[in-house]
Amino acid sequence: MGPARRLEHPTPGQMSLDTILSALADPVRRTIVAQLANGHDDQACIAFDLPVSKSTSTHHFRVLREAGVISQQYRGTSILSSLRNEDLNIRFPGLLNAILGAD
Repeated sequence: MGPARRLEHPTPGQMSLDTILSALADPVRRTIVAQLANGHDDQACIAFDLPVSKSTSTHHFRVLREAGVISQQYRGTSILSSLRNEDLNIRFPGLLNAILGAD
């Protein structure tokens, strides 16, 4: 068996307010974040009922991951996503709650 596949994530210090706000400006991405906030961690991408194609959905998850809003990890053939609440609150206290409360 080969090495585990890993996806790149920014550290809290690398997170940019502009990048996070840009990622969260899209309503589909806010839907993903809201579902993660209201559900449980480690949700597979297929668990999300999004009004976009699979490839567009993949793009939205990548934008959120690269901004630092979510973390993703491989589990078998699935990619599981979770919200980076703690990291976001350390870097930008209250930001995520404000955005989720606004929707």
